[in-house]
Amino acid sequence: MRSTLSTRLGRRIAGTLLLSLLTTVAHAETLTLADALARADAKAPAVSVAKAQADAAQARARQAGIIPNPELGVLAENIEGSGAYRSFDAAQTTVSINQRLEIGGQRRSRTAQARAEAETARLKLAIAHADTAEQVRVRFAEAQAADERAAIAMQALERNRSLANVVQTLVDAGREPPLRALRAKSEAATAEAQDRAAQAQAAAARRALAALWGGSGDDLQLAGSGEAMPDAGLLDATQSLDVKVAESEVEAARAGVDRARAVNMPDVTVQAGIRRFEDSGNRALIVGASMPIPVWDRNQGGVAASRADLTGAETVRMAALSEAVRKGRDAEAALAAAQARLDAAERLSVPQAREALDLASQGYDAGKFSLLDVMDARAALNAAQTEQVEARLALAKAHAARARLAARE
Repeated sequence: MRSTLSTRLGRRIAGTLLLSLLTTVAHAETLTLADALARADAKAPAVSVAKAQADAAQARARQAGIIPNPELGVLAENIEGSGAYRSFDAAQTTVSINQRLEIGGQRRSRTAQARAEAETARLKLAIAHADTAEQVRVRFAEAQAADERAAIAMQALERNRSLANVVQTLVDAGREPPLRALRAKSEAATAEAQDRAAQAQAAAARRALAALWGGSGDDLQLAGSGEAMPDAGLLDATQSLDVKVAESEVEAARAGVDRARAVNMPDVTVQAGIRRFEDSGNRALIVGASMPIPVWDRNQGGVAASRADLTGAETVRMAALSEAVRKGRDAEAALAAAQARLDAAERLSVPQAREALDLASQGYDAGKFSLLDVMDARAALNAAQTEQVEARLALAKAHAARARLAARE
């Protein structure tokens, strides 16, 4: 009797789950990890901001190499005076072109600093791409894990409902005490609450994933695996993007020191023009040059500040290299540990828990085991399946972290 009733309920549960799945898939948009990576890379705010900053830095680098514009000067002398100079007839009018000449390597040093800053911005754009890809991989894996937890919770709910119906039938037949039915109904109510919470968490995880590209995530159906990653080879800390950025900032700071020193060299302004004498109508060529005298302001503070910036940038570079080495070792260790955890769950924990539940269910149908034995076996299976999900998620996160460290320009 118990076996027949369990079979019918099992078929009903399977039909309900299949219908629910087909309805969901029919209205959902299938999304793979590759799709999610492409969408986020194209629309993520962090990438857009870094792209704009890189474009701005490139524009500043182009501007830095342009020479100063010439200046047009017009000068009228000896007008509106007294005597012979009461009118404009004795005026002297001068039209000149003035050109400031940057000497001492000012333009070269300015251009070098701007190019180094543009390189830094370009590398930061690469970091934005890599960080976004890591976020996508992590959130994709979290969303898949949430879906799996929701599926486990639904299966647990249906099993508990099925068991509660079986127990109630046995109580009605006088083969189980009423307390058993109350216990089974209580477990079913708890499973229903857990199922609702798992469904809500799965929806929240999909929304968190879609938020990376400004989507809603309400109609997403995840497909494929978020844990499998191509082998990126050995990690080289010196080639990591974070270290490259730190090195580029050192170069920019060094160029800043050169530029501050070049400011000490005063610019020379040369002048050439034509002067007209209104009283005679004659013209004469004028030439001249001027330059500031660096007596008090020799940009001492600017040079000292630039040197301090260079010292700070070199310290950051050493710290970035040390951090890259540490993260690389941590990533390798986390990857190995997560793989071992998943292997243990797949080969031992879940198969053994499922076999124990089968034995307990068969024993209960045969009257050899109690209801508590079945409940304990089901709880153990739920725990083993949940551990498998968590192990798979940990492995996906470890792959994502390693891929971030292995990212290049």
